Amino acid sequence: MTPADLSLTVLHAVRRAVGEGALRADTRVPERVGIERPRPGGSGDWATNAALQLAREAGMAPLGVAQVLRPRIAEAEGIEHVEITGPGFLNITLADRSRHALVRDVLDKRERYGHGDALRGRAYRLVHPGGVRATVLAEAVRALLLAQGAHVHDERQDDPRHDGPRHGAPRHDARPRHDERHDERHDDHPHATRPETVTLRPLPVAHDVAALGPDAARWALLRPAAHDRALGPDGLLVQSETNPLFTVRYAHSRARALLRNAAQLGITPAYEEDVAAPRLLAALGDHPAVLEAAARHRAPDRVARHLEATADAFLGFQHTVLPLGDEKPSAAHRSRLALAEAAGTVLAGGLALLGISAPDYL
Repeated sequence: MTPADLSLTVLHAVRRAVGEGALRADTRVPERVGIERPRPGGSGDWATNAALQLAREAGMAPLGVAQVLRPRIAEAEGIEHVEITGPGFLNITLADRSRHALVRDVLDKRERYGHGDALRGRAYRLVHPGGVRATVLAEAVRALLLAQGAHVHDERQDDPRHDGPRHGAPRHDARPRHDERHDERHDDHPHATRPETVTLRPLPVAHDVAALGPDAARWALLRPAAHDRALGPDGLLVQSETNPLFTVRYAHSRARALLRNAAQLGITPAYEEDVAAPRLLAALGDHPAVLEAAARHRAPDRVARHLEATADAFLGFQHTVLPLGDEKPSAAHRSRLALAEAAGTVLAGGLALLGISAPDYL
């Protein structure tokens, strides 16, 4: 169950509570509620502050709203239990079968896992001054908005202050593979509203990024937030764990290598039993929320940071995937292999949104 699914589950519980008279009839149901990981000291897989958000509308204390919502959320499919903490936070624990559904969802949707319709019906006009960093940022933001169902126009301002071609731009002729599919679906969006103008003006890059090649150059420009300096060239071509871009791409290639090695052993991926990999499962579950937040805030750096966390979690898990020595393949190995494939899929999809390749071999 993704954060978007949980948000809908909570909203359904709110509507039920209003319909059944447990909350005031004139309580306005919000369009969406926040779902996040529990804060330090919290419990469960996810938490929401929906009760605090609704308290004033409902004319009740947040704790009272939480007590109304708790049993209605707990009844939903895929929920193990719901706990109330603090002034009215709802901490939600997913059933094991939801973890099975998570892995299946990733493997079914492939690189489009995390794409959705959160911004469907919204239209944006991206305006930027040109120059290598602004152009790369606009391309990544455009890809993220399209992945959330938005309609996007892209324009360049004439601004003599921008960092010009002398700094060397990575290739811009090849957009992520998903863009063409989204363009067909949204360029003539019949329900798109009047475009909201979004001005992208990142801190200009002060050095030549062309020598890095297109992938490392894009990472150097997108990994820091737009208001921060672009990464310098030192270390971005080093093939070691000190280079986060290498780590992310290496993790993807390791996931692909595990699938090749498993095929030679006659093992096929199938998530049949729960796998003890909480960090990796959490990272995969967070992916849709990260993509949505990155699109809403026009912040591809959020995707880059999440890919680093996913790669780190996977690399700590990968050694358990295949049988060792005389160990015979089992359902546990098939499940771990499915989780490894899901991790590689998420890494490839995230890199594609940033316009960075994910090679099977490094």
